Amino acid sequence: MSGSGKTTLGKRLANELHTDFVDLDWEIEKREGKSVKEIFSQHSEDHFRQIEAAELRLWAIAPQDFVMSTGGGAPCFYEGINVINHSGLSIFLDVPVGELKARLAAATDRPLLNVGDEKEREDKLNFLRTSRLSIYKQAHLTIEDATLDKLLTAVQTKR
Repeated sequence: MSGSGKTTLGKRLANELHTDFVDLDWEIEKREGKSVKEIFSQHSEDHFRQIEAAELRLWAIAPQDFVMSTGGGAPCFYEGINVINHSGLSIFLDVPVGELKARLAAATDRPLLNVGDEKEREDKLNFLRTSRLSIYKQAHLTIEDATLDKLLTAVQTKR
């Protein structure tokens, strides 16, 4: 989910593991030469999801180790969760909607959350979390109240 800490914790985890960090959205932006927000507005969400799925598949077959932060929808479209699960250790950072709402209060770069007022944004977060949760729960690990220490422990246990 947007705001769950995937990028922040992912960078720190990659640093601790002495490996590369990859943000899937940043890779898409490099390849397309425009922001995720621009791709959504100029084309469509489905167009973005197709590009996202293709980029995810490219990284899934990459020979090097890395820690990846995907966008919140990447596991949910075009068999993304299966691609992720077959290519490495997947972790779902489970964050309550109230916390997501607080973290994303000032965000303007999240196309799916560019909706009316605060109540509409919270409703959208609830809808996204509810509709995606069964897919997120297919991850190898679910971590609530994620910290770097919790992630390191989980990864080291699974190695």
